[in-house]
Amino acid sequence: MDFVLSFLSDGLLGASWWQIVAFTLVVTHITILGVTIYLHRSQAHRGLDLHPAIAHFFRFWLWLTTGMVTKEWVAIHRKHHARCEREGDPHSPMVYGIGKVFFQGAELYRDEATNRETLDKFGHGTPDDWVERNVYSRFGWQGVGLMMVIDVALFGAIGLTVWAVQMIWIPFWAAGVVNGIGHFWGYRNYASPDASRNVFPWGIVIGGEELHNNHHAYASSARFSTKWYEFDIGWGYIRALEILRLAKVKKVAPKVRLAHGKPVDLETLQAVITHRYEIMARYADLLKHACRDEIARLKAAKESHLQWKLLRRAKALLHRADDESLPDSHRSAINTVLADHRSLAILVEMRRELAAIWERSSASSEQLLRDLQDWCNRAQQSGIARLEEFSARLRSYAT
Repeated sequence: MDFVLSFLSDGLLGASWWQIVAFTLVVTHITILGVTIYLHRSQAHRGLDLHPAIAHFFRFWLWLTTGMVTKEWVAIHRKHHARCEREGDPHSPMVYGIGKVFFQGAELYRDEATNRETLDKFGHGTPDDWVERNVYSRFGWQGVGLMMVIDVALFGAIGLTVWAVQMIWIPFWAAGVVNGIGHFWGYRNYASPDASRNVFPWGIVIGGEELHNNHHAYASSARFSTKWYEFDIGWGYIRALEILRLAKVKKVAPKVRLAHGKPVDLETLQAVITHRYEIMARYADLLKHACRDEIARLKAAKESHLQWKLLRRAKALLHRADDESLPDSHRSAINTVLADHRSLAILVEMRRELAAIWERSSASSEQLLRDLQDWCNRAQQSGIARLEEFSARLRSYAT
C-alpha cells in the first residue's frame, strides 16, 4: 500500500512542481511544432520537404499527443483555404460565429473529418503506408491513451493533469485561437480576400501560427514572418533543420523590390500581380489617409460636424466598398460619403479598377499591361496628391 501511495504521489521520477511544469511546456511545444512544421507548412502547403525520419517522428508524436490523422487535418485545412469565409469553410467565424469556432473548434474539426468527400478531394499526397493505415488512422484514441499511461507513470496522479493539458493544447490554440481569433481580431499586413488577421507579431506560443494573415497572403511560404519586426519561431526551427540537412525549403514569400525610374513593363505587371495583397493593403491605408485629409479640411472650413463624423465612421470601410457582405447600414454610409466627396469617389473607383487588372484571368498579358499603364497614367493626372504618390510607387515594382 505504501508503494502504491508513493507511486501516486511521485511517480517514477519524483519530479518537483517546476520540473513537471517544464516538462508540460516542452511536450506541448513539440506538439505545436508538429502541427505548424509537419502538418501545416510541409503536408498541407508543401512549403518544405522534411527528412523521412523527422516527418515520421512528428506523425508518431501527434498520434501520441493529439490522435490526429495527417490526411484528415490536411484535407480540412486545404478546404478552409479553398472555401475561406464562405459556405463550406469548415471553421470560419464569419460563417459559424466567433463563439462557436473559439469554444467548439475541435467539434467542427471532428465533424468535418467524417466527410468522405472532403478527405477524397483535399487529402491527396498525404502518407498512406502500412503504419498510417494500420496504426495511426485505425487506433487514434489508443495513442493518447498511451500518453496518459506515460504521464501517470512519470509523475503519479498529477500526470493526469499533465495529460489533460496536452489534450486541450491543440484544440485551444489551433482550433480556437488560430481558426477563431485569427479570422476575427488582430492586424493585417495584406488585403487578402478573407478575414485573416495576425494575432500577434511575435509567433512563439503557437509556433508562428500567430501570423495568420501573412500565411493567407502567401499560403505556400514556409516562413510566416514578412516584416522586420515580426518573429516566427517555427521558421527558426525550419532553418535549423535545413542546416542539418533534415529539411529543404521549397518556397518563401517574395520580398518587395522597387526599381525607380523604370517604365511600366511586363516585369512591373508580374511584380504587381505577385504583390497584389500588399499593394491593396497600401491602398487601404491611402483611403484612410485621404479620409483624414477630408476631415481636417471640413474642420478647418468649420463645416457641420455631422459631415465629418459620418466621414470618420466610413473611414475604415471605404476599402470594402465592393464587399457584398457589408451590412446595408454600412453600405449606405459609404454611398453617402462618396456622393459628397468627389475625390474619395475617384479613389474608390480607381481601387476597383486596379483590382480588376489581376482578376481578369482570361485577358492576355499584353492587355493587362495596357490596362496597368492606363491606370498609372490616369492616377498621375488625377490631381489627387496621395494617388499620384501611390502610382509612382506602383510603377517601381520589380521582380
